[in-house]
Amino acid sequence: MFASRSTANGLVVIVEAETAEPETLLHTFEENSDIYSYEVFYTDQRSVLFQIEADEHPSRTAARAAGIIPQYPMILRDGWLRIETITSWDRLSQLKTEFKKADVPFEILSVTQQVDLTTLLTDRQWDVLTEAVSRGYYDTPRTCTLTELATALDVNPSAVSGVLHRAEEHIIKHFVADAQPISNHNSS
Repeated sequence: MFASRSTANGLVVIVEAETAEPETLLHTFEENSDIYSYEVFYTDQRSVLFQIEADEHPSRTAARAAGIIPQYPMILRDGWLRIETITSWDRLSQLKTEFKKADVPFEILSVTQQVDLTTLLTDRQWDVLTEAVSRGYYDTPRTCTLTELATALDVNPSAVSGVLHRAEEHIIKHFVADAQPISNHNSS
């Protein structure tokens, strides 16, 4: 899907569909009462580019109700519409609720969260951690001991251990929080 706009009757959508059978796809338009009209712009052996005017699909209505703006292109394959979006946890939770209310089947394939890693660690933690990595402290087997790392940084081993432990704590807790299932991020 490339673009869409609302009309008084529903929605006008421009779609490029990958299909080995464009005639079969176009035939389904003629049989679908939700589609008012369609126009084919281009077709070849593998795809068809067309515009349809149709009722707004409940999935789009649900996304709009959750405050999620569709991003293009969207991919329609094997009856599933695959979309990517940038949104908050609250809006994603609201989208799940709206999909369930509208009885729209859905599956969330992945969720990622962008984090500015420079704010995750202090400058000192970052310096010690990158030195530990570059010297092989985190290699298996280790090629650098804690004592050797402390000597290279000109501090005592307990100070290096404490800095690394706090850095590891921040990284691991952040990783685990991001890896939690979506249902754990729902608002009450």
